[in-house]
Amino acid sequence: MKISESQKKYLRGLGHSLKPVVTVADAGLSEAVMKEFDSTINHHELIKVKVRIGDRQQRDQIIEQLCESGSAELITRIGNVALLFRRNKKKPKIKLPGNWANYS
Repeated sequence: MKISESQKKYLRGLGHSLKPVVTVADAGLSEAVMKEFDSTINHHELIKVKVRIGDRQQRDQIIEQLCESGSAELITRIGNVALLFRRNKKKPKIKLPGNWANYS
């Protein structure tokens, strides 16, 4: 899925007041963390994830793995917190600016 810069800007505005709902710690991306991530992003579409692991490179790798395995889009990353988006295809909650009527 590709999100335009104007859509990312809109989502950053929505995500500004959100608190991290999923935390990845020393255990990394365990099966339990992935299940929690999947159910949470399915329900909310836009979530913040806190990655409390090592250095910047390790955090980037974890966020990239989350996006790939969870089919999510990285909207922004500040420090150890990432804002991720994945459209709920059955019951979309967030209406994005632009032509997303036929999103797939």
